[in-house]
Amino acid sequence: MKKRMFLMLAGVLVFLGAIGAVKYGQIKKGQAQRANFQMPPEAVTTVVAKTADWPATLASIGTVTAVHGVTVAADLPGVVEKIAFESGKFVREGDLLVQLDTRQEQAQLAAARAQSDLAKVSLERLTGLRQKGIAAQAEWDTADATKKQADARIGEIQATIARKTIRAPFSGLLGIRQINLGQYLSAGSPIVPLQSLDPIYVNFSIPQQDASRVALGRDVTVRTEDGGVFKGKLTASDSIIDPATRNVQIQATFDNKAGKLRPGMFVTTDVGLGSASTIIPVPASAISYAPYGNSVFVVEDMKDQKGKSYKGVRQQFVKLGSGRGDQIAVVSGLKPGEEVVTSGVFKLRQGAAVQVNNKTQPGNNPAPKPEDS
Repeated sequence: MKKRMFLMLAGVLVFLGAIGAVKYGQIKKGQAQRANFQMPPEAVTTVVAKTADWPATLASIGTVTAVHGVTVAADLPGVVEKIAFESGKFVREGDLLVQLDTRQEQAQLAAARAQSDLAKVSLERLTGLRQKGIAAQAEWDTADATKKQADARIGEIQATIARKTIRAPFSGLLGIRQINLGQYLSAGSPIVPLQSLDPIYVNFSIPQQDASRVALGRDVTVRTEDGGVFKGKLTASDSIIDPATRNVQIQATFDNKAGKLRPGMFVTTDVGLGSASTIIPVPASAISYAPYGNSVFVVEDMKDQKGKSYKGVRQQFVKLGSGRGDQIAVVSGLKPGEEVVTSGVFKLRQGAAVQVNNKTQPGNNPAPKPEDS
């Protein structure tokens, strides 16, 4: 009995020893594999850094504003008798837009003219009598005043008729009609928007510390969301600085014969500051933004712990300038000739192995155009 128990115990010990030996071998093998394991290289695109001369500009966001822009409205109450315009059409200054009913005023005008004619006859009669010494001076003065009052009444009624004849106050493009034939309009009722489009203003703000660098007459370039580019001149700046934002309002004037700039349109603006600066432009996708500093990854030949060479990346902190299109200006931290990663930077780290494949490159155009333009 003891012998059998001894043999069973010995067998169990041998079995456990064998399992332990196998597991020990597996662990040693895994450690060796892990020590020799190397992450596969990340696929990236690159561009060689080159210097470029960029004009010194000040970028901002602007809004297009008409030189003259109003909503034409009724001056006096009345019923719409005639609509002489079409929505969206161009009109000249003085063109008839709307005629309100003036039948009552026309009748009053006829009565006033008759009264004026009678006063004129009375005045001429008294003038002759006065010259003969028959009529008194007081009678002539009364007749003269009556004639002047009648003429003034005619002018008053004609002014009322003119105010009910609504004309374009300036040349421009009409909007959408907001009235109907036969509609009663109160004083101030809107009729149609009217905007003067050529020339046209663009208003934008710049920080107060840059106000001294922006002089009147400087070139201004604006870009619209559909890729349009327009050139103009800086023509005015506000006399005060906004105390809430510490910005100063700037106004530029643009030729707009084609009418592509419309009031209320959102645009980006660049004010030329005269001198050009030498920078290194890189695609915006090459920049790794972080609270502790912006950086790029530079591709270099590196060696691993065993001394084996491989192509890896070095994280390089840089100072950035302004942007143009797909590009960002690197002011310092990057040297010409260095190979910069342009895509895939979010998955890189210091010393990571990379594989360069430039068959498909990210956008790198300082003046890109939309694909459907």
